[in-house]
Amino acid sequence: MKAVEVIGLSFQRPRQATPILDDIGLDLAEGETICIIGPNGAGKSTLVMCVLGLLRYAGGRVAIAGDDIATLSRVELARRAAYVPQGAHSTFAFSVRDIALMGRTAHFGSMSAPSSRDRRIADEALERTGIGHLRERRFAELSGGERQLVLIARALAQDAPFIVMDEPTSGLDLGNQRRVLAMIRELAQAGKSVLMTTHAPDQALNLNCRVGLLRAGRLVARGPAAEICDQPTMEALYGTPLTRLTNAERKGLAAYIPFL
Repeated sequence: MKAVEVIGLSFQRPRQATPILDDIGLDLAEGETICIIGPNGAGKSTLVMCVLGLLRYAGGRVAIAGDDIATLSRVELARRAAYVPQGAHSTFAFSVRDIALMGRTAHFGSMSAPSSRDRRIADEALERTGIGHLRERRFAELSGGERQLVLIARALAQDAPFIVMDEPTSGLDLGNQRRVLAMIRELAQAGKSVLMTTHAPDQALNLNCRVGLLRAGRLVARGPAAEICDQPTMEALYGTPLTRLTNAERKGLAAYIPFL
């Protein structure tokens, strides 16, 4: 049994002629990471929200641990799947620790108080993302990159077997990008299944994972990053010339930058 299965997933907004997602199929095993790569407007964030049940899809099926998500309560779904959005804002005076503790509500309930164990898990998640020193700061006062790290810590504290990350390195500096990618690798090694979206094919190459190339709502290619993320394919996906940079110390892995 696959940890996560997406079968024939389609999504279309009312009164819109063209579907945003069309017949999407993918699966993840335990301890596997899949990167969904595609340009702006390809449907990556919509796919993420459909997989999490945050949008009602028009057709298809999403199953986690063999159970259709349509049959799961919100609490049960939260125990199985954690979500890292591209960013978040809050007008409330929540501290960084408060936000991290929100990841534990699937375990202690929204009407109960967190236990000392819940607080310890939230603090450990903040330390793991390198922001333990910010725990008493107000979330709303942080930079965009710092808020992104808090959202990742919240997902870690949730301790779900499936983690969905929508461009998790968005707004992060190079050092924190490296920390997050290393964390994703560690999560997979610990048996977590990770679905992430990104604009950067070199992230998939560094993670040595499977990829799905999304264009205009369709998966146009799937397979190992080392086989799929070649220069002609990336140029076709993004519709622009690219320069391929290689580094022998990275064992032939490549990064792509726009060619001017």
